[in-house]
Amino acid sequence: MNSHPYLFLTVFFFVAVAFPFVPLGLARLWAITFSPQKPGPLKNATYECGLASQGDPLVRFRSDYYLYGILFLIFDVESIFLIPFAVKFLELPVGAVLAMLVFVLLLVEGLAWAWLKGILSWK
Repeated sequence: MNSHPYLFLTVFFFVAVAFPFVPLGLARLWAITFSPQKPGPLKNATYECGLASQGDPLVRFRSDYYLYGILFLIFDVESIFLIPFAVKFLELPVGAVLAMLVFVLLLVEGLAWAWLKGILSWK
């Protein structure tokens, strides 16, 4: 068992490279072999619940709702990070308290930015 020390790394590298490409190659080979290649207007048509599509598929929507959702997720998830800090507040060193203070100040800055931009006002 006196092999080269980098033999394991070389084999591991080739296995790691082949691991994603072998299933992709097999899937492509399967598609070429067994899938019918007959494109046409009926096959390329949009299918929606068996009914022919009517009207314009592009629907206008207000992106403000997404901004509300993103802001909610940001402040909801970030507030979860404050719970462990609050539980162990008296046992933490000064560096941890300062790091959390910077974290809270960044949250306040984000809230002030959203408020000044008018994102929080319902239109």
